[in-house]
Amino acid sequence: MTMRICLAKTIPVLWFSLLALAALTASSSPQAKRAPAKKAPPKAAPAQPTTLAAMVRAYRATPTAPRRAAIEAYAAAHPKEAPFAHLALGIAAYEIKDYAAAIASLRQARPQLAPVADYIAYYLAAARVESKDVNDISEQLRLVYTGEVASPFTGKAWILQARAAKNDAPADAVKLLRDHYAELPQPYGDVTLADCYLAAGDQVRAAGIYQRIVSQYLTGDDAARAADALAALRQSMGAAYPEPSPQLLLHHAGRLMETGAFRQAGAEHRELAGQLRGLERDQARVRIGEADFRDKGTASAYPYLRELDLPESEADAERLAYLVECARRLTDDDEMKAALDRLARHYPHSPWRLKALLSAANRFLLMDRTDEFVPLYKAVYQNFPDAPEAALAHWKVTFQAYLHDDPQAQPLLREHVRNYPEHPTAGAALYFLGRWFERSGDPGAARACYRRLIAAYENHYYSVLARERNPADVAPKAKAGEFLAGLAIPAAQPAPQIASRATTLRIARSRLLRSAGLSDIADAELRFGARNGGQAALLGMEAADSADAPHLAMHIMKAMAPEYLSLPFSAAPRKYWELLFPLPYRADLERAAHDAGIDPFLLAGLIRQESEFDPKALSSADAYGLTQVLPRTGRQYAKHAGIPRFTNGLLFQPAANLKLGAVIFRDMLDHNDGKVEQTLAAYNAGPARAAEWLGWNQYREPAEFVESIPFTETRDYVQAVLRNTDVYRRLYRR
Repeated sequence: MTMRICLAKTIPVLWFSLLALAALTASSSPQAKRAPAKKAPPKAAPAQPTTLAAMVRAYRATPTAPRRAAIEAYAAAHPKEAPFAHLALGIAAYEIKDYAAAIASLRQARPQLAPVADYIAYYLAAARVESKDVNDISEQLRLVYTGEVASPFTGKAWILQARAAKNDAPADAVKLLRDHYAELPQPYGDVTLADCYLAAGDQVRAAGIYQRIVSQYLTGDDAARAADALAALRQSMGAAYPEPSPQLLLHHAGRLMETGAFRQAGAEHRELAGQLRGLERDQARVRIGEADFRDKGTASAYPYLRELDLPESEADAERLAYLVECARRLTDDDEMKAALDRLARHYPHSPWRLKALLSAANRFLLMDRTDEFVPLYKAVYQNFPDAPEAALAHWKVTFQAYLHDDPQAQPLLREHVRNYPEHPTAGAALYFLGRWFERSGDPGAARACYRRLIAAYENHYYSVLARERNPADVAPKAKAGEFLAGLAIPAAQPAPQIASRATTLRIARSRLLRSAGLSDIADAELRFGARNGGQAALLGMEAADSADAPHLAMHIMKAMAPEYLSLPFSAAPRKYWELLFPLPYRADLERAAHDAGIDPFLLAGLIRQESEFDPKALSSADAYGLTQVLPRTGRQYAKHAGIPRFTNGLLFQPAANLKLGAVIFRDMLDHNDGKVEQTLAAYNAGPARAAEWLGWNQYREPAEFVESIPFTETRDYVQAVLRNTDVYRRLYRR
């Protein structure tokens, strides 16, 4: 019923700009000067933004002379806020390339905004460089390098300094950029370095850097500049022009493949196959077939790759891997197995064999052909123990052993949690190890497993299940305690209660920027601080607390505090959890859940996973609003939900969407005999698929069914909704 969500964006800047535009134009329109007709009174014009922050947001969204004049008038009337206004006007002018205005405004702000002196210094220097005024630029930028906390502009400042020196001292500019290369933003840093080499007369090095940029970046101003520079160098250097390496040429064609330009990638590889020699030529030939395959031309790619005769090399391993992909798509299992056998004999440790093993194993997993996929996953972790995919492959083998009561289940479960303690499946291994102990008559060992699981992964799905288990509190028969104590499960760091000096400064700087209407720049300051010595949890809370909507705050927290699921409730303040698990529209949600007879916390957990509480969410599958209801489904259930007149737009109204979503979910629960796990699987992947998976095994408990779901997206979805439900219950239960 629901698909991957494409969240609609809330754009408050645009809102303010529309309000201001309406206010500015209303008084000058001819209609406004006429006497009103004797009809309904006209609606009042929207109020013009009156706070500095709102005025700046509107101006940056749509710069106009009246809006700039309004901000200047505001600054004149409010001397205490004037420095903030001048800072905002300076940055806004720089953004629209009005460098003279930027310089004038920033010079007015400079003496009074010491906490963000690096911002003023950078934008002022940048405007001067663009205006060809490069005297004393290094002195201008001194404040960028010497602040108490690192400036977000350090890398860009080195580039500005190099640009200022490029014409008079190009060798110094080159040295400056090379000395600070690791700090430079890319590809802007490389373009500038190449420009400086060119100014210094080193055309060969300049060409090499430009070629590297063009091979990596397919679009953008820097890529276009590099391409233009290469065209000029090719013409001016003639026979001395250094041709790009085969690796760079192949990389460019590969980048086309990565971006989905398969036909263009195929044409480029075909051209390279006629130019290159050796391994690179063979790789280009293989990738002609790959491009065809990825462009849904399997019928032609398959015979092409099968008939391609290559010497033993990684190119041939790549060819065999794509033969496996073609055979999988065409359901030719014999050819798929034959290619896998050749990879095992000739390229046992090639990454292309790893790719092929995973592809074939996943095919058989989706068909529940246990005898076929278990040996393939076993080959993955045995032959590629250090690959990131080894942990999941080991888990697939381990869980099948547990599910089918294989004697190796218990040692495999121990091995999994011991060898892969940082992988998300470690919690599942601990849970099922505890269940194995319970069924084996060792409740003490089971209890020890559950306690270790809850301590390590308090907010995970399997911890929710572990809290529901209550084996006898007796001494374990097995040496479970010793084993569990020896596990190297990394612990999440608690959210700090007291802000460090660096964090305090970051927050103060961000608030100053936000008060000037520069919210996006304030958020960037906090993100930069989280990456550079600040306390990410506190900086994330500051940014999230300033967000315009709960779903935007949640996005910020997820990005800046990604370890939250492993963090105990007690290790962070309540506000931290409320930002991550918001409950807007609570009254409507509880009413809808009550009327439908479902747990309100379950409904909240589902919404968090479906739309993250964005009421305007619209998925690529045309599912609307909080509970992601398809219009045709909403129309079908509208009367049952007490909505007499249904329209698609109603689905963007929280109260209506919640009513419909609750009624639909209740109906699905009833069709699944009240079983929440399989209802959620059907909600995400469709009833037919959920029914198919239910028939694969005789599951002893819902967790076995959930872990058997072959679609990663659906399995994660079911677990996440139930985990969310538990967090909401613990957080908001009255």
